[in-house]
Amino acid sequence: MQSYLIKDTTREEREAIVAEALGHIEATCDGCMPGIAEMYQAYIDGEMELRECNAAFNARYVSGRQGPERGGSCLQGMSS
Repeated sequence: MQSYLIKDTTREEREAIVAEALGHIEATCDGCMPGIAEMYQAYIDGEMELRECNAAFNARYVSGRQGPERGGSCLQGMSS
């Protein structure tokens, strides 16, 4: 089994991991795919692990914040 940790992957490998995973999503809503793709930019950049990006995404729903924000990474809105 391949490791998806930042320490075990290159930027190119992380881009491929995200692209492959998102390729399996059927984005049937209008315009939702860009927001989903952007939430993993911090992982691709080597700033956050996949699990941290997913946790940040889910925290918005638990905290009552309005869904994923467009135009930023999973780091947005996580300072509070």
